[in-house]
Amino acid sequence: MKRFLPLLLLLIQFGLSQKILIPMDQSQKDHLKAYGTAFWILGENINVEWILNYRGGSFMTDSYPDIVQECLVRGISYEIIGVEQTLAIYNEVEVNNMDIALLEKAPKIAIYSPPNKQPWDDAVTLALTYAEIPYETIWDEEIFNGALGQYDWLHLHHEDFTGQYGKFYRNYHTATWYIEQQQQFEAVAQRLGFNSVHAQKKALTQMLKNYVSNGGFLFAMCSATDSFDIALAALKVDIAHSVFDGTPIDKNPQEKMDYTNAMAFDNFKIITDPMVYEYSDIDYPPSDNPIVRGAEADYFTLFEFSAKYDPVPTMLTQNHVSVVKGFMGQTTGYHREKIKKHVLIMGEDATTPQVKYLHGNQGQGTFTFLGGHDPEDYQHFVGDPQTDLKLHRNSPGYRLILNNVLFPAARKKERKT
Repeated sequence: MKRFLPLLLLLIQFGLSQKILIPMDQSQKDHLKAYGTAFWILGENINVEWILNYRGGSFMTDSYPDIVQECLVRGISYEIIGVEQTLAIYNEVEVNNMDIALLEKAPKIAIYSPPNKQPWDDAVTLALTYAEIPYETIWDEEIFNGALGQYDWLHLHHEDFTGQYGKFYRNYHTATWYIEQQQQFEAVAQRLGFNSVHAQKKALTQMLKNYVSNGGFLFAMCSATDSFDIALAALKVDIAHSVFDGTPIDKNPQEKMDYTNAMAFDNFKIITDPMVYEYSDIDYPPSDNPIVRGAEADYFTLFEFSAKYDPVPTMLTQNHVSVVKGFMGQTTGYHREKIKKHVLIMGEDATTPQVKYLHGNQGQGTFTFLGGHDPEDYQHFVGDPQTDLKLHRNSPGYRLILNNVLFPAARKKERKT
């Protein structure tokens, strides 16, 4: 408690002895909007203390009438606490596997998403919209024109960075939406000076990797994760079948893959057959031979980290539960044997080879991958209606997404292990 005592004395001296505590345990009425409230407070140039591992990763800030009003408007649970209660919290943090991450500035957020996509196509867009967290949408041309430097945090929509149009050829290549998407992507590639979509997308992935290396925060889900790394490894190889670009794939493309350029995955085998709904053997269970256990039997476990020594993964795994409902997607999870050794596993199904949630460093920045499409839509299909987050306001899976949104706001603290 000694390290918090000077702070408390200052608070008392300047009459700011009361704090607002936003609990994130089972008592919270709306976990998702609580993140939005913390983001709003940061936008008002008021610091927020993220109390890691305390009551589900609660937030605490100075008490102001405007903040109380905002909590009421958003319908979240909050508590007004005095000096003694604040000291008791600090003391509990000091002697347990807890710590405080000081959030200082709201990150500027971008979502990489095609113009024709609907908000309900993407869980992150749904989460940010429901939590009332502001974001901007960018796509290929904006990135090629240098827009990435404006943003602290970037989410990749469920994109196929290999230029194979999501491997939907077998079932949907005659569908109007598929044909229109292919025409749109080809037009963009041509405007940017590329002969094919796959060449343009691979150049884009290298730009995104450079963004992370220069200090950016990258978050992706579902097929945006493995297709991103496959594109990086195939930077100098044509792995797109002729049905996608009119030209044959390279001979022996597998032998030409450069895994050293990939960020998260290693030694994976690519699948170039356009009739197979799968990119590689990274995905587990594979999309072309899925193991559907059902929503009631599919779970993954979050790892517990040392809050004082490993604050970053601790922030990213804050939750009011330790076991989270599984959910499927084109890329449901990641085969443990295909993950690079330096990448940190944060969530897994220990009974199978599936890793669900991972995090890694790239240069000065970081990336976080979460398998699956929508945490509250177990088996999402093309054309399914959007998820109504009013019905899932305490979703543990959606909390993982929003942990990533707040993580860049934390004051940087060196990892001790």
